[in-house]
Amino acid sequence: MAKNLVIVESPAKVKTIKKFLGSNYDVTASMGHVRDLPKSQMGIDVEHDFEPKYITIRGKGDLLATLRKQVKKADRIYLATDPDREGEAISWHLMSALKLNEGETDKSVQRITFNEITKNAVKRSLKEPRQLNMNLVDAQQARRILDRLVGYDISPLLWAKVKRGLSAGRVQSVALRIICDREEEIEDFIPEEYWTIEAALSVKGEKKKLNARFYGTLEGKKEVRTKAEADEILKFCRDAEYRVSEVKKGERIRKAPLPFTTSTMQQEASKVLNFSTQKTMRVAQQLYEGVDIKGQGTVGLISYLRTDSTRISDEAAASARDFISKEYGEQYLSAEKTEGRKEKPNVQDAHEAIRPTDLNLKPAQIRSSLTNEQFKLYQLIFKRFLASRMANAVYETTAVRIEAGGRYLFTVSASKVSFDGFLSVYSDGEDEEGARNVLSGNISEKSVLSDPVVDGKQHFTQPPAHYTEASLVRALEELGIGRPSTYAPTITTLLARRYITKEGKNLFVTEMGNAVNGIMKEAFPEIVDEQFTATMESLLDGVEEGNVQWKTVIRNFYPDLEEAVKRAEKEIEEVKIADEETDVICENCGRNMVVKYGPHGKFLACPGFPDCHNTKPYYEKIGVACPSCGKDIVMRMSKKGRRYYGCIGFPDCSFMSWAKPTDRKCPKCGSMMVEKGKHLSCTNEECRYVEKNGKSAEQSAGSV
Repeated sequence: MAKNLVIVESPAKVKTIKKFLGSNYDVTASMGHVRDLPKSQMGIDVEHDFEPKYITIRGKGDLLATLRKQVKKADRIYLATDPDREGEAISWHLMSALKLNEGETDKSVQRITFNEITKNAVKRSLKEPRQLNMNLVDAQQARRILDRLVGYDISPLLWAKVKRGLSAGRVQSVALRIICDREEEIEDFIPEEYWTIEAALSVKGEKKKLNARFYGTLEGKKEVRTKAEADEILKFCRDAEYRVSEVKKGERIRKAPLPFTTSTMQQEASKVLNFSTQKTMRVAQQLYEGVDIKGQGTVGLISYLRTDSTRISDEAAASARDFISKEYGEQYLSAEKTEGRKEKPNVQDAHEAIRPTDLNLKPAQIRSSLTNEQFKLYQLIFKRFLASRMANAVYETTAVRIEAGGRYLFTVSASKVSFDGFLSVYSDGEDEEGARNVLSGNISEKSVLSDPVVDGKQHFTQPPAHYTEASLVRALEELGIGRPSTYAPTITTLLARRYITKEGKNLFVTEMGNAVNGIMKEAFPEIVDEQFTATMESLLDGVEEGNVQWKTVIRNFYPDLEEAVKRAEKEIEEVKIADEETDVICENCGRNMVVKYGPHGKFLACPGFPDCHNTKPYYEKIGVACPSCGKDIVMRMSKKGRRYYGCIGFPDCSFMSWAKPTDRKCPKCGSMMVEKGKHLSCTNEECRYVEKNGKSAEQSAGSV
């Protein structure tokens, strides 16, 4: 019998796919790319029409030798790398490295792709093989070469003008500018005063008071900007008579969400699970490639994770309808055709949305086979997909207008769910505030209002929020910058280069990031221009669609870049980034030690180098005193890389805690409180006092 060889990218997929195919198939992995541009040089022949020079990646020689032996034994080779530009390029490089091009071999070589790693999908792909799509390959080549030209031409300039080890990138530099621009907005923001006024009114026959908010005059809405305005309104309203002028009941429809794209999955995982974009993609990759499920072997749990489409297959839609009708009832099925739609011109729509591969594999039922991270993300994807195929939620709404003394107008609005629809499966908390406002069904124009308690509160407008990983991904997507596969690596690179730092969920620009951004804006305005970068993405899409020649994109781009680099080398002044000085004194020479960065993170070094070589470990203080000796508590890392907190006086003081200590004392016993998840907990095991949102566990339980 003829022997078939299937080559995939990841060894994790080998196990999953092998069990779907018979003994007539061998499955092996290329371990990602096997050829790339060299690291030691540009690797692009600018003089000869930008011809790339690809070499075997270091360490892949033995792997390729093994693959060549396997190819010799096979009659038919299937290249089954990922179904995107990068995957197509890996297959193209494999053909060259393994000499599988036409004329070099008598073997049958075909390309297969599958959007999910399931038995049906894999077997169907074998029945529908195709030739390599050179448009996809060329689009990947164009992107790779553009990024190499930008990186290798601009990075040496940053080394010379700012600091060694820095880098620039076509998408990375625009993302940095977006963050820097937001920081400028925050710094330049001038708060403006405004007031809110509320009236608590007794309603005859009702125990609960009615809380109404000031809207304006009878003529229309009025913003209260100053204390004088607020005092005038308060003075009038405290003595005024109130009457209900209108009660309006209605209905509001909340549409079911669309299934996840890469971007929306990253955003929701950040908001709901507190996952970084990098963590989300790592865990999603595991779910896609296959997880060992008890009793079933290795199973791919989700469809392909790099997509900007909300479309799903007819088969998946039918499966969802069947599942929903059985589990929830016919009334929960979506009445409309919930096809994903290409909302923006930059959506590729090449793959389905991210969805479970088998709805019978419910998250709760396979939880024991998943890590905690895998379970959380799988459950989020599972629920979101189900919700996208379910009926809209319906709310009953009530809007009440209340006149105060015939001059001013107050309003109350409330809503309650009349049909939960998709909310029975999935809720992002968007309507929780509105749903808490519940009005009595007895309120009407005849209701008698009395005993007004009117109060005003001063507020100030807030600056724009700092970017988080999730909001930055959303901004990049909306601007058409980068593609699903680039969001997480871009943010990871910015953090690794220390251009930005992350505190909680917020991203902040460092001094180095500002310096690099300043140079990029001055010397390479086009590179960091949002519209230019979005246009470049459109051109790359044009290459993929076969409408644009990939070298034409490079030819048009490079001359301007080359000229800008030459000009910047002459005109841009050197920028000195001062090291962060600490209050730690070097015992050898008396200087204040500074923070340096090494391969393993921060350390303290004497600024007198090379005269003084003194270095020390860097410990990050958390602003809390040690309960044992009173010295500073610092954050440390265990040998296994786990974060813990200990006294800076170690080994003289042995205090340590896995949970983050706080300066809050336990109100029951006076011991130190530590952060555990979203609550504070007493460190005294005999006390066990717990506090959540400023309330003790007993108070919290009583308020539910």
